[in-house]
Amino acid sequence: MTFDELTQYAKSVLNPRRLSDDADAGGVGAALLTDSGKVFTGVCIDTACSMGFCAEHAAAAAMVTAGENRVMKMVAVNWDGNILPPCGRCREFISQLHSDNFQAEVLVRAATVVTLRELLPHDWRVTSREK
Repeated sequence: MTFDELTQYAKSVLNPRRLSDDADAGGVGAALLTDSGKVFTGVCIDTACSMGFCAEHAAAAAMVTAGENRVMKMVAVNWDGNILPPCGRCREFISQLHSDNFQAEVLVRAATVVTLRELLPHDWRVTSREK
């Protein structure tokens, strides 16, 4: 699957909306391609007291719920369709779901693909093992 196709999956779940006085959702959409070839999507949920989560977390939760945990490719887009790199929390979270996820390809901007390892160059697990 190409990143253009994966990006379309992420865009397809965008639906910015107010859930309540304290929460918004759908302003960011994400899509993860697994080693089985399945695509899992998710949207962000933003809350007033920072208890929400990112679109990548939602997509990863759907993936794990379906019994998978190895990511091959991932992309996130904001409400106007612009590509966003994953935040540090999402990078770390997905890296811990499968040891091979460090090789996952991440679209961080148009025509720029890096590995999750490149986004996490100084992994705490390597440092703690070196001591």
